[in-house]
Amino acid sequence: MIGNTDNSITLRAPMELVWRMTNDLESWPELFSEYATVEILERDGPTVRFRLTMHPDANGKVWGWVSERTADPETRTVLARRVEPGPFEYMHIQWTYREVEGGVEMRWKQQFKMRPDAPVGDEAMTQHINKNSAIQMTRIKRLVEEAASRGEHHAA
Repeated sequence: MIGNTDNSITLRAPMELVWRMTNDLESWPELFSEYATVEILERDGPTVRFRLTMHPDANGKVWGWVSERTADPETRTVLARRVEPGPFEYMHIQWTYREVEGGVEMRWKQQFKMRPDAPVGDEAMTQHINKNSAIQMTRIKRLVEEAASRGEHHAA
């Protein structure tokens, strides 16, 4: 089996603001409730390699990994993958943005396969990612819409 998730949310904010805020990796610890730190390891044009560290889980374990993402502002897409997959055999992520009635639809699609020795299987991880994506997207929506209401409409 392969794990697949597909989650989206519409943000009532201008495209430039949504794009800028959600692709500003250095601000992710404020944007996402689950991330404690982001360390930029390398930049090569539109591709960024970075280490994400999460807040400790319920058992006190701190999870972290290295990812690589390439953002294309022309097509409003981001392709990402885990370089250090950890419990995953692989993890591929695609973010897309499109203007819709009432704002910008932000969509996250993930395709992955868990390692045989991982603590959970593909189905359990699919459920976890779907649940957590809804939590994070709702938080991001609130933060971006608050910025939009303050008039932060233009790219920095």
